Amino acid sequence: MAKRGKKYIESRKKIDPQRKYTCEEAISLVLESAYAKFDESVDVALRLGVDPRHADQVVRGAVMLPHGTGKTIRVLVFAKGEKEKEARDAGADYVGAEDMAERITGGWLEFDKVIATPDMMSVVGKLGRILGPRGMMPNPKLGTVTFDIARVVKEMKAGRVEFRVDKAGIVHCPVGRVSFGKDKLMDNVKTLLGTVLKLKPSASKGTYIRSVALSSTMGPGVKVDPFEAISLLK
Repeated sequence: MAKRGKKYIESRKKIDPQRKYTCEEAISLVLESAYAKFDESVDVALRLGVDPRHADQVVRGAVMLPHGTGKTIRVLVFAKGEKEKEARDAGADYVGAEDMAERITGGWLEFDKVIATPDMMSVVGKLGRILGPRGMMPNPKLGTVTFDIARVVKEMKAGRVEFRVDKAGIVHCPVGRVSFGKDKLMDNVKTLLGTVLKLKPSASKGTYIRSVALSSTMGPGVKVDPFEAISLLK
């Protein structure tokens, strides 16, 4: 077991590991227990009642957080002609086609999100082994393969977040930073929960959202009562 530092141990004393807090209480505890000198990210972990081994139970989507994530997102767009100009005008950090594919093949990865027009997927598809494992491969289901380039670029820049359930049935997603304060974090958490609920697979039986936990980058996790959290959406 990894040895924990004194600051972490002190922060953990503020939290009852056996208790499930209200969402508001949990956010307050996360803010109180954050001790790093930098502006820590605040993350949510949702354990879902799905079996990701079955394709019809994979939960995957994107959400526009009302207050963003507090992170500067570098967007790469694969496009040509008018769509290339559209991407640049919308604020894309990098725009190109075969030239960008060559840079990536050569080891360049100075970007966070990738968008492509449908006609560019023959070029982008060859980068699957590089972009796929990093969760950067454009996907029509996530709206990142589209001709509506300007809208998606602006959304990415404004705080759109993509998520996917992992092999353990858990969705991990950032919902802001410690500096956001309780109210903004609460808005973001509620928006994420609402989006995940809407994506419940018809094949999922029983309790869908089984557990919720909040944590900062360096701080301990805080358990949230999932039923109370869901009730906030009503």
